Amino acid sequence: MGDAIKGMKIVSMRQVATVLGEILASRLPRLPSHVVIVPVPTLRSHIRQRGFDHTRIIATTASRHLKIPVEFPLRRISKTMQRGATGVQRYQQAKEAFRVEGVINPDTIYLLVDDVVTTGATIREATKRLREAGAKEVWVAVLARETLD
Repeated sequence: MGDAIKGMKIVSMRQVATVLGEILASRLPRLPSHVVIVPVPTLRSHIRQRGFDHTRIIATTASRHLKIPVEFPLRRISKTMQRGATGVQRYQQAKEAFRVEGVINPDTIYLLVDDVVTTGATIREATKRLREAGAKEVWVAVLARETLD
């Protein structure tokens, strides 16, 4: 899985994002009808560099296969990149990375989707923003775990 994610991110292999979305959909349990998928927003500079937003493709592909909606209430407001950052730096950067735009329904379960979790800082802060905006339940699905070695 790690090689596929690196290929998608480093070599701009767009089709890998679609395959990862299919894998995610196949691994998730049956979800309640009031779940929506929310991709963790990608840095704009990475989208420009790759030519696509990998988490958006993963989320929309999973959404199509699971027949549940995808929404985009999270916006990335910082330009900091976590690759190469220490754990402490990652947590500090993540605190300033997101804001919620739009209305959050407290009766909806928000399934936050990301490709990799390293320290958990991004997921924690994205979840925190959704909860501050009114979400009562935020679930998380990631495709891989990577250590900070």
